[in-house]
Amino acid sequence: MKKIAILGSTGSIGRQTLDVAREQKDIEVAALCARKSVGLMEAQIREFKPKKAVMWDEDAARDLRVRVRDMDVEVLAGMDGILEVASMEGYEYFVTAIMGMVGVRPTVAAIESGKKIALANKETLVTAGHIIIPLAAKKGVPILPVDSEHSAIFQSLNGETGNRIAKIWLTASGGPFRGKKAEDLVNVGPEDALRHPTWSMGPKITIDSSTLVNKGLEVIEARWLFDVDPSQIKVLVHPQSVIHSMVEYEDGGIIAQLGTPDMRLPIQYALYYPERRPMSGSRMDFYALGQITFEEPDMVTFPALRLAYEAIEKGGNLPTAFNAADEFAVAAFLDKKIRYPEITEMIRYSMENCRFLEDPTLDEVFETEKEVQDLLSKWA
Repeated sequence: MKKIAILGSTGSIGRQTLDVAREQKDIEVAALCARKSVGLMEAQIREFKPKKAVMWDEDAARDLRVRVRDMDVEVLAGMDGILEVASMEGYEYFVTAIMGMVGVRPTVAAIESGKKIALANKETLVTAGHIIIPLAAKKGVPILPVDSEHSAIFQSLNGETGNRIAKIWLTASGGPFRGKKAEDLVNVGPEDALRHPTWSMGPKITIDSSTLVNKGLEVIEARWLFDVDPSQIKVLVHPQSVIHSMVEYEDGGIIAQLGTPDMRLPIQYALYYPERRPMSGSRMDFYALGQITFEEPDMVTFPALRLAYEAIEKGGNLPTAFNAADEFAVAAFLDKKIRYPEITEMIRYSMENCRFLEDPTLDEVFETEKEVQDLLSKWA
């Protein structure tokens, strides 16, 4: 019986993790954490019967306590509650499925308590990879990637121990605006950017996919997960989203992971690695697919990807500035306070104007986030 805790259980990845638990029937859910979706959290508690549940929002936690007072579950609130879950005994896998930098401190706490990390929270390595990776190595804790692209790379590395990587090829769908030029994007609204052609995701990550920010975050994350130089990480637009990513070795051989766009596969792979379990759902039909195509990313129309490379090459706290600015800007765009091109403009402005720190501590990572928010609060 595998025992897990999920940070972000009511989000897309969290819900699909629970789908895996339903199907496999040998996963015990020890704890669930979410932001404020009280109704869904109540349903999850009644089905999976965790020992602890956490709501980030204090009012939501009070509401939940009333709703589940007939259940044997302790309801906690805020960061203190999340950190208690991250450090508690009684489970082995901490699934970090929440969006944003709120996932960083709990991941550190879970690593320090010896948990295996099933990582779907990009911000953890983007902003604190220089802290997380050495800590995980010190504690002997594996970090198992859940993002489809990083899981594909992880799978493509199997059996190749000792063979040197020449390149990592991160594939991208190209998002809803593939083929557009900058002048075409001036007046697009949130409803346009939320129409992703392939994946079903939450609004933040869907907007990030449209700007190629998401791919930039994945470049930074891959640098830490696989210990490669940023120059070795290449982005390849692949509209069919069949090849989830590839590893090219020194001899020119390339190993790719292919499959249908179903996030349950990388989730299940992380939780059962190295075992592959049967999984329901559709399978690749190569006859129907017919062909697969590739394009070079357009970093003129979508300069956020270029800014991500600049952030990881310069290092320090610039990846944090990149991420924090994007979080602020996407929220403003979804609220219709800024135009679509301003998302990238705000990222560039923050990277150019925040105080540079070469080797930030965890506290300084969060100070950088606050500094960026203060910079941009005068913008929007």
